[in-house]
Formats: sequence, structure tokens, C-alpha cells
Amino acid sequence: MLITNVQLRLLYVLPAFNPTRPRLRTKGQPTRLLIVLGSGGHTAEMFSLLQGLNANLYTHRTYVISSGDDFSATKAMEFENTLGAGREENRRELSPVPSTFDISFVPRARKIHQSLLTTPISSLRCLFACFGILFAPSTQRSTNSDVDGVHPQVVMEGKSISYTYPDLIIANGPATAVLLIASALLLRFCNLRGTEGKMRTIYIESWARVSTLSLSGKILMTGGMVNRMLVQWEILAQRGGGEFRGALVR
Repeated sequence: MLITNVQLRLLYVLPAFNPTRPRLRTKGQPTRLLIVLGSGGHTAEMFSLLQGLNANLYTHRTYVISSGDDFSATKAMEFENTLGAGREENRRELSPVPSTFDISFVPRARKIHQSLLTTPISSLRCLFACFGILFAPSTQRSTNSDVDGVHPQVVMEGKSISYTYPDLIIANGPATAVLLIASALLLRFCNLRGTEGKMRTIYIESWARVSTLSLSGKILMTGGMVNRMLVQWEILAQRGGGEFRGALVR
């Protein structure tokens, strides 16, 4: 009986076996977007994908970066500066919710040339670090000039806004993404308070993957772990690699 219950619960939380529509949200509702950054080309592709992101809809952004990846951290800061400038230029469309973000670091799942014998240990360290990031953002930074300083909570109209689990997770390749998505599924499997309807996932396969999925993509696709798997080549979609929506990288 226990095994049956576990199997049924697993089928319930795996998006591929239990597809659901995202919850409708009212205008101005606080929304947390979590973005997994790889390094080098993965990061460049991600920020190309995020061009045109509406900070009034995704009011808080969490960037998850592997330790030591200063390039991705710098690019995240630069991107947030452009979002802040865009909000200032379109003040009439400003959301009543202040625009904030945080950058969180996790241990690398596997370093270059790391022995396969020690990879499970480093992967577990990364997995456990992901739980804390999913539960709540680290200290937030504001991209809205009306909100000064660094603050763990946003105050709007006298009420404190505390972000918890992300509404949406976007990833495009690194091994960290697999572990973070796995940790999100584990939290939903345990049916923790506040996880229902949260942590929907979109995985975008790299533009460089023309005919086959990456190892991360294969794991996520085979395990039915993501809500949507997008690929950027039609031939890959025809081979069962996911949804083709054209080239998403500009």
C-alpha cells in the first residue's frame, strides 16, 4: 500500500503525467521568477531569451548561479540595470509592486575534470543548497529607484510582501538546472504548505542542440520532470525532443 501511494503521489507531481494550467493571476500580483544560469554560452543564451522581459509581471527575479561563476553574476547585474532603466522610462505602466531581484550561489554539481567517484557528493551538496533557494529569496535588491537600500521584504501600502516558492522556473542547460528542478519536485512531492500551483518549469534546449537533446534535456524529458520542453530546431522536435517554437535566441 505504501509503495502504491508513493507511486501515485509521484505521478501526481510529475508535470508530464499530470499536466495542469497555470493559475490565473490578478494584475499587480507579486510573482517570483527563478532563472538558472549556466556559464559562458548558456548564460549568453539565457539573457538573449529574456530580452523584453516585463518586470511589472515578474516582480521578483532570482538568479541561481554556480559558485565561482563571476561572469554570470556580472551579466545578471547588467540585465537588472536595463530592467530598472526600462521601468523608469515607462512610469505610467509601473506595477504597484516594487521590482526586486536576488542572486543566489550554489555549489557546483560537478567541476571540470572532476572524478565520477566524487560527483555524487558534490551533486548532493548542490541539491541541498537548492532547497533553501526555492523556499525564499536571499536578501533582495531593488531595481526601482523609489525603494532604497537592501531589504529582505518588500513593503507596499503598509503591508509586507514576502516571496516564497517561485511561480516559474526557467532553465536552459546546466547540470545545476536538473538538480534544482529535482529539488522542486521533491518539495511538491512532500506536499509542503505553499507549494501547490508553484514551481512550474520551462526548459529551453540550447540552440546548439540540433538533432539530439543534451544530457540535462534527456534526463528532464525522460523523467517527465518539466511542464514544457522547448527546442529551437524543428528536426529535434520531430524526433520527439520537445516543442518547437522557432529559434528563441536572437
